[in-house]
Amino acid sequence: MIKVTTPITKKLCETLQVGDLVYITGTIYTARDAAHKRLTEMINQGIELPFDLKDATIYYVGPTPTPPNKTFGSAGPTTSARMDTYAGKLYDLGVSVTIGKGYRSKAVQDAIIKNNALYMVAIGGAGALLGKCVKHAEVIAFEDLGTEAIQRLEVVDFPVTVAIDGKGRMLYE
Repeated sequence: MIKVTTPITKKLCETLQVGDLVYITGTIYTARDAAHKRLTEMINQGIELPFDLKDATIYYVGPTPTPPNKTFGSAGPTTSARMDTYAGKLYDLGVSVTIGKGYRSKAVQDAIIKNNALYMVAIGGAGALLGKCVKHAEVIAFEDLGTEAIQRLEVVDFPVTVAIDGKGRMLYE
């Protein structure tokens, strides 16, 4: 088990490898399909983004509604392949880590290697546990997207496993 604090820099990415169990503490951002599409449109139009991509960690999640007296709802990962159209550009612009579940395309694998970045997976079916790691949540962009809005999450000991490292090694091989 390796404990890390965000931002997860490229230098830190170099030390992590496939199969490492990592506990993340700090700021991560949520974004799914619709949010990725809008971010890409903003980038293409030269519009300032709602958060700095440099060394950012993006979690592919569509949380359930927050129950009363809780910080966050269930926070299980969504299928990462749905973001593959957009992920390469975000890695190229500084994102260091994406978190989701499942396999990534060859283009995303290549972008991870090119940018010395990481792809991590969270446990599907463990959304309630993952939600308990969220200590603060704030919608920062695209509120009209509901559960797909971009949120800034403050997490403590958020458990993930490195699935693709900067050297191109993959958990799924």
